[in-house]
Amino acid sequence: MVGKQFPSYLLLLFSWLMMNQVTSEIPTSKNGCPSHCGNVSIPFPFGIKPGCFLDEWFEIICQNDNSSNTIPKPILNRTKLEVIEISVEGTFQVRNPITFLNCSDKQIRESTNLEGSPFKYSQNNKFAAVGCGAIALMNSGEASVGGCSSICNDTAYGNSCNGINCCQTSIPSNLKSSNTSFLNLPAEGSGNQCKFAFMADQRWLESGSTNISAIHEMVDVPVELIWELYHYSTYDIFGTFVETNSSGFLEYNCYTDIATSEYGCYQNSSCDVYIANVNQPRLQCSCGSSWTFEGNPYLLEGCKDIDLCKKDPNYCGEGYICTDYRGAVGCSPPEHKKSPLEAILIGVGSGVLVLLFLSASAWLLTKYIKKRRREKFFKQNGGLLLQQQLSSGEANIEKTKLFKSDELEKATDQFNMNRVLGQGGQGTVYKGMLADGKIIAVKKSKKVDGFKVTEFINEVVILSQINHRNVVKLLGCCLETEVPLLVYEFISNGTLFRYIHDQNEDFQLTWETRLRIAKEIAGALSYLHSAASFPIYHRDIKSSNILLDEKHRAKIADFGTSRSVTIEQTHLTTLVCGTFGYLDPEYFQSSQFTDKSDVYSFGVVLAELLTGRKPVFMEAEEGGSLAASFILSMEENSLFDIVDARVLKEETGEKEAIMAVAKLAKRCLDLSGRKRPSMKEVAMELERIQKSVKASDYVEQNVEVVEYNRNEMTAPRNDVSISTWSASYGGIASLSDMEAPLNEKHMVTYK
Repeated sequence: MVGKQFPSYLLLLFSWLMMNQVTSEIPTSKNGCPSHCGNVSIPFPFGIKPGCFLDEWFEIICQNDNSSNTIPKPILNRTKLEVIEISVEGTFQVRNPITFLNCSDKQIRESTNLEGSPFKYSQNNKFAAVGCGAIALMNSGEASVGGCSSICNDTAYGNSCNGINCCQTSIPSNLKSSNTSFLNLPAEGSGNQCKFAFMADQRWLESGSTNISAIHEMVDVPVELIWELYHYSTYDIFGTFVETNSSGFLEYNCYTDIATSEYGCYQNSSCDVYIANVNQPRLQCSCGSSWTFEGNPYLLEGCKDIDLCKKDPNYCGEGYICTDYRGAVGCSPPEHKKSPLEAILIGVGSGVLVLLFLSASAWLLTKYIKKRRREKFFKQNGGLLLQQQLSSGEANIEKTKLFKSDELEKATDQFNMNRVLGQGGQGTVYKGMLADGKIIAVKKSKKVDGFKVTEFINEVVILSQINHRNVVKLLGCCLETEVPLLVYEFISNGTLFRYIHDQNEDFQLTWETRLRIAKEIAGALSYLHSAASFPIYHRDIKSSNILLDEKHRAKIADFGTSRSVTIEQTHLTTLVCGTFGYLDPEYFQSSQFTDKSDVYSFGVVLAELLTGRKPVFMEAEEGGSLAASFILSMEENSLFDIVDARVLKEETGEKEAIMAVAKLAKRCLDLSGRKRPSMKEVAMELERIQKSVKASDYVEQNVEVVEYNRNEMTAPRNDVSISTWSASYGGIASLSDMEAPLNEKHMVTYK
């Protein structure tokens, strides 16, 4: 009996010795510390017992319910999150709770607040909402940072989250805290059905094995977090960059040569120090990716070279000599005896020939690769689609320049993050300066895929057909980079949203300025709808897509989701896209976008200009919708209770003009698109209101003169009408000016 068990015992002992040998060769945890909790590996700086983790944020509690059949669960002690997987590359996966609405037997839980911790939510996650007509917002603090809405279809549940009964959206960068709220907007068939929302790892959400309709039976989903090492830093007397925390010096460091300012980590690893904050640099180490090193770079001698020749002695074949230097494996035939002179001559001659051959080959290969990459990116970024548009005669881009990639890289300082002007759903915008000193804005798309490329070419074609002083001008594009690039004129004074909702002492948004900006936007939209070569629907009109130039003139931007339509078309059928608070309810229900959908969004912008309130707010009244509360105030004759105090405190006596604009905004916000005015009618009405305001100002300024000369006037003062004063005012651009192509004789300067 003993004899039969002995070989098994030896086998187990041998396996244990091999495991310990591998662990000693490629360590992941500190010496003498547990390396696993259940099936999860726990690498340093995480650890299970005192002395094994960096600080309390990285402490893992290995939780066991004392059942022999239960696998222990690793719990992050400070956050109480269950850990699924940890990577020394700076990420780890945890279980994140689902937020439910109208779901029986479900507790209301929110995502963990990570403020003050070295953790944040990765942008590899997606925010998703599931349910018939579910409309969910992702909030951080008191502000909404994202959200999505699903289309109701009781028969369409499945394994994909494509907008029908399930929607998803990206999350912002550097997100530390998040909570979920639902909007109760009217949606046919939604009722009080169970709806829920969550943030989850995109790879899990889009996996074919994930059943969307079965998620409501779960209580949490996997989410990816980023862990970072933030510590105060100092230089010691030997020039070593030593990372410290409140408890003193740590046993890992990131050294530097003061003469060359080159950072590094422990031997066989590489180091990066990101100065996100002057007092809190971020240290990130990694085992050299270009060599065959593996292990944990945060441990002394944690990165080990995997010698392929030792691992497989017959790698090169019998009789051949195998060499492995930092991952470069070489195979050479058996050596034979050579004289010293012969060896020197052969070595020198071979070296010269190899050097010449490698130099010529590298030059030719670099030139060939660069050419092929440009050709590949040209096709990848929609070059063929753009050529098709040109050959069809639908686009007119004779004046649009095709920029070189190195020209734009130099202009933006290699797309430096310090040059970022803003980020949106379509991409990131950088500020740049060309060689001739001209300031530009360069838009870099987020991803290179068919959908994004189509949007990019769509924006090029649409903007190339637009020539209007209140629309951001397209200067050109670049198709030979990894992601498509658009080059615009630089608009210096930011967005209208910032001036409405943030106080700015340098520029006061007076009532006269608000009225002028509203007229300029309406004129541009009227041009797009009825005066361009093809009618163009913007589809995302909002105050953050309206920029102000150096003279604070309004310019409409961001045409990534715009569409041009033929004269015969009355609407455009698409997947619902737009921004909460500005979205046309009729379009949301029917998915049919018309010119009246742009009118509705403009009506919300008018309400913003009048009230100074955001289109969606956290208060419960009227579902948190500016459009709803604005219409209610008009119906209850309480408009001036919500008008922006910065408008009322001017005491200009222009309440009639404010009421006229408010009535126009109410018409634009009519739930029935047929009852809304066209943008041309809106532009004409705003021009009439502005002229009447200017005329009233002129009357008030000259009333003393009229009174003084009343005995000399041939007609009574009551005969002076507003239309008479309006006709005498010559400083306002006419509607025909706004619709005509931009040239010098039509330029209007607002003072």
